[in-house]
Amino acid sequence: MPVSPGLVDLQINGFAGVDFNDPAITPADLDRALEAMLATGVTHCLPTIITAHPHELVERFRALDAAVSGSRLGSLMCPGYHLEGPFLNPAPGYHGCHPPQAMTAAKPELIAEVERGLSRPILMVTLAAESEGAVALTKALAEAGKIVAIGHSAADFEQVSAAADAGLSLSTHLGNGLPQTLHKLANPIFAQLAEDRLMAGFIADGIHVHPRALAALIRAKGFERSILVTDAVVAAAAPVGRYHFAGMAVDRMPDGSVRQEAGLLAGSALCLDEAVRNVVAWGIATPAQAFAMASDHALTAIRPALDAHGIALAEGEVEWSDELFVRRIRLADQERRYDA
Repeated sequence: MPVSPGLVDLQINGFAGVDFNDPAITPADLDRALEAMLATGVTHCLPTIITAHPHELVERFRALDAAVSGSRLGSLMCPGYHLEGPFLNPAPGYHGCHPPQAMTAAKPELIAEVERGLSRPILMVTLAAESEGAVALTKALAEAGKIVAIGHSAADFEQVSAAADAGLSLSTHLGNGLPQTLHKLANPIFAQLAEDRLMAGFIADGIHVHPRALAALIRAKGFERSILVTDAVVAAAAPVGRYHFAGMAVDRMPDGSVRQEAGLLAGSALCLDEAVRNVVAWGIATPAQAFAMASDHALTAIRPALDAHGIALAEGEVEWSDELFVRRIRLADQERRYDA
């Protein structure tokens, strides 16, 4: 029976009917989501807030932070947060489900305003490397002990390299947040694959990236630099139906995708244990490699930020069935057992 470290999800916007971007989120809501995440093998995560206007970001982070502080599991499972936006590319195809009207030039004072008074830090910021002020902000954030990732970006080879010089270290959901029509080789995917200083997160749901394309992307990026993420939203670990994510109506479809009314993808309904099973079933990784991409590699990516903020994570351990379903999970003094 395989045993792995607890899984770590660096990009999770909501779970089990709970939207982490909801300004009305409560400690009980958060505990319900985190309890459901434990059942998928996740022991640590970075709750993720997406692009919004400054006053909305402040409101959403305050509410999320209060929920984490007041919950049973938040202090164990949530060392900090991930801000995805608003310094992204607002052009069609690049902005994805993020509201382009709320996107802005990269401003360090906005990060300071949003983070002021929080009980735990923003550990990771996703931005578009070509946005105004992005390289300077990348340098400032990296020097402040934050992980800077690239996503929803049209950055070319030179812009990605310049951002990596400044401290960029990760690609957020590589292969997504892009228009359908790109230059065949000189495009943001190749620019990020070619930059060996970047690790990369991949959404292994078979919807965001075709399984064979995913195999090629991981091969090109290198196994040791590849991470499994979910980009899960409120509709993950929840039934087919309509939900609200960051103020948007979204539908969990029968095929497992989550879409806005216009049909555009809006995050995913992927669970991290499912991502592990998928990459093994698709022949991309062995179970040990899949566990590493969903745990050790994710921790490697955020280790500089954890160390800079003096954050030590409680040890987590997952016992799996031979079919790679969670049988038992332990996190500090918390233990759960599940029927296979």
